[in-house]
Amino acid sequence: MSLLKWTGKSTRKIADEMVDLGHPMSAMSVCRMLKEMGYSLQANVKTKEGKEHPDRDAQFKYINEQVKDFIKNKAPVVSVDTKKKENVGEFKNAGQAWRKKDKKREVLSHDFPNLGIGKAIPYGTYDV
Repeated sequence: MSLLKWTGKSTRKIADEMVDLGHPMSAMSVCRMLKEMGYSLQANVKTKEGKEHPDRDAQFKYINEQVKDFIKNKAPVVSVDTKKKENVGEFKNAGQAWRKKDKKREVLSHDFPNLGIGKAIPYGTYDV
């Protein structure tokens, strides 16, 4: 028997495995038994601090100096929150734009990354 103290298996999967081992059981029975033994569904909690990168402050100081220079020169400052990678090029996307009926934007029939000009990671753009 395994010494496993946690599992990501669903109660349905556990019940199916118990039936395969000759122990007829429903998913609800598995749920009840797990609760009786002190188990509960739990998500991971972000509480551990990772190691701070030694150049972390240098990065923010550099960005701050760049912002100061741009503001001094009356240039726009834009902050971009990046998460999801997007192919850049003539690809279909979920967005829409108002166009004349006869001016449809034609894009590639396949979204293969090698057909694009690169990747962007836009998530949100903020005027600073």
